[in-house]
Amino acid sequence: MFDIVEVCVKAGKGGNGAITFRREKFVPFGGPDGGDGGKGGDVILQADPSVMNLWGFKKKGLYRSVDGGNGQAQKKHGKNGDALILKVPEGTVVYEKNKDDSDMLLGDLGKDGEQIAVARGGRGGWGNIHFASSTNQTPRLAQAGDNGEEKIILLEMKLIADVGIIGYPNVGKSSLLALATAAKPQVADYPFTTKEPVVGIVEVEYGTFVLAEIPGLIDGAHLGRGLGHDFLRHSMRTRVLIHLIDGTADSPLDNMIKVNNELSLFDSRLARKPQIVIINKIDLPQVKERKDEIKIAFHEAGINVRFISAVTGEGITELMRMLMGLLKEADVHTEETAPKVFHPHPRRNRVEVTGKGDAFVIQMPDLERIVARVDMSDPVVKGQVRGQITKWGIDKALEKAGIKYGHKVRCGNIEWEW
Repeated sequence: MFDIVEVCVKAGKGGNGAITFRREKFVPFGGPDGGDGGKGGDVILQADPSVMNLWGFKKKGLYRSVDGGNGQAQKKHGKNGDALILKVPEGTVVYEKNKDDSDMLLGDLGKDGEQIAVARGGRGGWGNIHFASSTNQTPRLAQAGDNGEEKIILLEMKLIADVGIIGYPNVGKSSLLALATAAKPQVADYPFTTKEPVVGIVEVEYGTFVLAEIPGLIDGAHLGRGLGHDFLRHSMRTRVLIHLIDGTADSPLDNMIKVNNELSLFDSRLARKPQIVIINKIDLPQVKERKDEIKIAFHEAGINVRFISAVTGEGITELMRMLMGLLKEADVHTEETAPKVFHPHPRRNRVEVTGKGDAFVIQMPDLERIVARVDMSDPVVKGQVRGQITKWGIDKALEKAGIKYGHKVRCGNIEWEW
């Protein structure tokens, strides 16, 4: 199971606005009719129960959406790019990788059909119809489409189950799951037999619930030792925990305390989940002999324990019935992950002018898209750009920054003389 993958997503580029003029019979001086470019396609993640793991994302490094179409004559709008929808398992948490290698939560896809746009398509550029005015009736200006967002995202799948079986390695979790469900986990008498979560469906009278065996952990699991982070991460989505303890251990109570400490150190919400403490291997003589002793030790700690045998099936039916009742009656919320996060986009078209020697750099998205689209060596075009600079108040910002006649002005990748 690949439950953590890193992929690159790139949204579509917006289409360019058109620079065209009406050329119709009996319509002299028809004026501009260039249409706008279409929006680039988004990259969207969608939860789908038919997808069981993230294996498919290991095969491809880049997922790219469709670009928007360019605007055309007669005010025709370019086609919007189709969104690229990537199906992920239910329970996938999505993070964005920042430049400093930190992760920012984008969303949590916990239910069938939930979606999140991880990369937004670029805006289409305006056609020249938007730049017509009483003083500029033949605008030769239009905008280039915005580039789509490109991100490195981290997909983390967290198992969704009603009940999770936790405990140290080799305490009988796989045997319990195999006995209670039709699942076929690997069973052996050595630690870490199970390397990934295994789930099965438990049928109790007229109801069912999902039972999951969570991989075993060791001391220091919250630091990532052993299968620590795998174990702890998958425990987050369970509603109830079965804490399975080996009855042959020197101190079953100490083992329970150590496992619960690991839960608390990883995430305090884990330690607050309802737990049923179960002592396994009651079929062994040495455990039967210690039964009263173990009961007393846990009772003094304020904990009621039950005894089962994952080999003979003793106590399993009663345990499953109790779990079904607990799931029906307990007011336990399944949403245990971080809340949804809103990341507002920065305000667009704010003018920033910075001086570097005899050159002045203009930072304004709408102007950058114009100069990227047109030929600034054309005097007519250059004059019309100068008119837009005045219209948007950029000339005042340049004068405030100290620009003089003959200085260089740079916007985007284009430079010209003021």
